[in-house]
Amino acid sequence: MPRGANSRLKDPELYEELRDDGASKEKAARISNATGGTKKGRSEVGRRGGESGDYEDWTVDELRKRAKELDIIGYSGKRKKELISMLRNH
Repeated sequence: MPRGANSRLKDPELYEELRDDGASKEKAARISNATGGTKKGRSEVGRRGGESGDYEDWTVDELRKRAKELDIIGYSGKRKKELISMLRNH
């Protein structure tokens, strides 16, 4: 991460933990900022939001559309199992 970029994070410590665990920079930043920088916020992150369903229940077209929304590259020729893996690891 570029110098000074951690200053824009609401929870830099959580960001570093997530990166050490293998999360992408984007995913780690998104999660660390969702917590609001508080311990209570961390416990609430997983409780918010709706149900999106299991990727195995999605069609290939739906998976490709989601990959496009997330700006994932190289998804067009992938099979369902590969698309699911790309989405989960993004």
